Amino acid sequence: MKILVLSDTHIPRTAHDLPQAVYDEIKNVDMIFHAGDLVEKDLLEKLQALRKTAAVYGNMDSMKLRDILKDKEIIDADGCKIGLIHGYGAPMNILDTVRKEFKSVNAIVFGHSHKPINEVKDGVLFFNPGSPTDTVFAPYRSYGILEINKGEVKGRIVKI
Repeated sequence: MKILVLSDTHIPRTAHDLPQAVYDEIKNVDMIFHAGDLVEKDLLEKLQALRKTAAVYGNMDSMKLRDILKDKEIIDADGCKIGLIHGYGAPMNILDTVRKEFKSVNAIVFGHSHKPINEVKDGVLFFNPGSPTDTVFAPYRSYGILEINKGEVKGRIVKI
């Protein structure tokens, strides 16, 4: 199973739309995760029309999104339990912050800091795809790919 991972898209504030590279990648995935800060409902609806989409709201999301999305989810993806959350608080402690939100998961997908992270710690994959539209806190724009095979999840950051 292959999952496209997005976060901190901030559309329409930071950009009018996702980069074409993201739409090109969607053709090759089974599912989309969005770890919050979509900002408006339009992008969520657009993604849902393209692929099955799991999303949570972030601190910059509209009330319309907060009404239909949760602050965190656990998704069972091909035998792996993946925690999906935006994140909160100081970026320097983000791994500890998001870890406290989930007990028994194979991976935690999050955003908030805009900094890409693909790190295994204590047997859990911590995965932040960065932002495909913004470089305010990161050296480049990016999205992520999770690949699940035989109960094992691996992540990859894709620079745009």
